[in-house]
Amino acid sequence: MSRLNGKVALVTGGSRGIGAAIAYRLAHEGADVAITYVNSDEQAQQVVTKIEATGRRGMAVQADAADPQAVVGAVDRVAADLGRLDILVNNAGIGVMGPLEDLSLEQVDQTLAVNVRGVFLASQAAARHLGDEGRIINIGSGLTSHVPAPGMSVYTMSKSALLGLTKGLARELGGRGITVNVLNCGAIDTDMNPADGPFAEGQRSLTAVGRFGAPDEIAGMVAYLAGDEAGYVTGAAFAIDGGHAA
Repeated sequence: MSRLNGKVALVTGGSRGIGAAIAYRLAHEGADVAITYVNSDEQAQQVVTKIEATGRRGMAVQADAADPQAVVGAVDRVAADLGRLDILVNNAGIGVMGPLEDLSLEQVDQTLAVNVRGVFLASQAAARHLGDEGRIINIGSGLTSHVPAPGMSVYTMSKSALLGLTKGLARELGGRGITVNVLNCGAIDTDMNPADGPFAEGQRSLTAVGRFGAPDEIAGMVAYLAGDEAGYVTGAAFAIDGGHAA
């Protein structure tokens, strides 16, 4: 695969789960790939090693998506160190769940800082570096279109904001040939939400296909949207949720 030869991608929150799968896939497609991470240097380095095993350049930058300076600094550093930036995948996110009455202001602010403000700032910084045919791909949630249970209000609010941001950015950047899209993901088998976890059966039963998705299935759509074939696709939301919202 070589559809992304010569491209440079940044995947936020790329040290594990969906983010790591996206980073691997973009490298296999020919891109040099940088990731951001918060805590685990060892996990991040493992991802970089696997990226470099494809023959591409890999890079890891420690940056908390809740820290505005760290977000912008990571984007600028990747563009400087790898020579350019063509693809930004806003994957970093947190999930805060709980009864409405029990949620603290700190939890609300943290969720919005990571899931919304961090995405906006990364996209704003990336826009200064992206050339013609640049790509911004946001990782959202299927809970924006269908909320199956109580306790998800803050998380749903934060991920719903990505749809409006995606459409606004698509309009602002479309004249430069830059596309912006969002993937609304369903239950995906990761260490944060394992397919054999205590809440898995309920999630599985809500899908049309009766199973969890795999991180590679998200990565495949990201690779498509990052390539030339998707040059006429922008401002769109794609449900990758096993029919959760069907």
